[in-house]
Amino acid sequence: MTVLRRSAGALLLLALTALPVMAQTAPSAKPAAPAAKAPEPAPDTSEASAVPSPEATYSAYQRGYFLTALNDATKRAETGDARAMALLGEMYARGQGVSRDDTKAAEWYKLAADRGDREALYALGTFRLDGRAGPRDRDEAMRLFAEAAKRGQPSAAYNLGLANLEPQGNLKFAIDYLTVASKAGLPDAQYALALMYREGHGVKKDVGEAMRLMQQASIADYPDAMVEFAIAQFNGTGTAKNEANAIALLTRASRMGNPVAQNRLAHIYVMGRGIPADPTQAVKWHLAARAGGVSDPALDEYAAKQTPQVRSEAEKAAATWIDYYKNSPRP
Repeated sequence: MTVLRRSAGALLLLALTALPVMAQTAPSAKPAAPAAKAPEPAPDTSEASAVPSPEATYSAYQRGYFLTALNDATKRAETGDARAMALLGEMYARGQGVSRDDTKAAEWYKLAADRGDREALYALGTFRLDGRAGPRDRDEAMRLFAEAAKRGQPSAAYNLGLANLEPQGNLKFAIDYLTVASKAGLPDAQYALALMYREGHGVKKDVGEAMRLMQQASIADYPDAMVEFAIAQFNGTGTAKNEANAIALLTRASRMGNPVAQNRLAHIYVMGRGIPADPTQAVKWHLAARAGGVSDPALDEYAAKQTPQVRSEAEKAAATWIDYYKNSPRP
């Protein structure tokens, strides 16, 4: 089972095919170049600072002072602080302030998980699922996700929801877990649940509820949901018709690099509906979408009919996107 991050393309086939479990983790922090930030403060050797406060520890980590955070978290971990142990696991897993070491990361996650830390339970579950720091163990991963979900970890609930969409899973459990993750504000879960309501898969078909969830996910800039909600809003399907908002949403999703949004935006520029018709913009977004894998013979024909000047300007404008897709890893 492949672990994906914020990838929902396979969800479109959730009624027909088994789905991969998607594990969502926080994006890797990228510390600024040393010259771009202030030097780390000299350690305070006073007795009062022997065990740093949790606030000081996490503030150092969030600001990219990883050596300070590592030192402070180690001191706190020695007192039995599960959150500090989980942070040490994260730092070893990412190689922040220390060389990456999956074995040590797993050891710290385990210590924190044994003390009930939900983030450590979830992180250790992803390690077991990926086969990091040991053999791959899906059953143990699911057990850890279940423990994390009980403690309110939304990504763990989401993973359990997707796992239960597989043929050997329990559809009711899938819906329950996805609902928990959705209510916690996880856009991946909101999008997955929206598709289920839209298709009536495991729940009573409810296009209005589907679009409510799509809107929530789109507010969080979840590209697939942005496209789905924009199309619904443009046509007034399951939500109030609003072409201007739909075009703005498609434009934002297009600029985020969603080829389906780019394709739909190209058609709108051809029609001149809600915005002035613009052949250059239409061809530009069509070329971008095509480079992203969305073919469209009708737009190919439209582009071929344009003047050499329009095609040249569009190709020049689309060049950045063509390079982007060419150099981007494809699923």
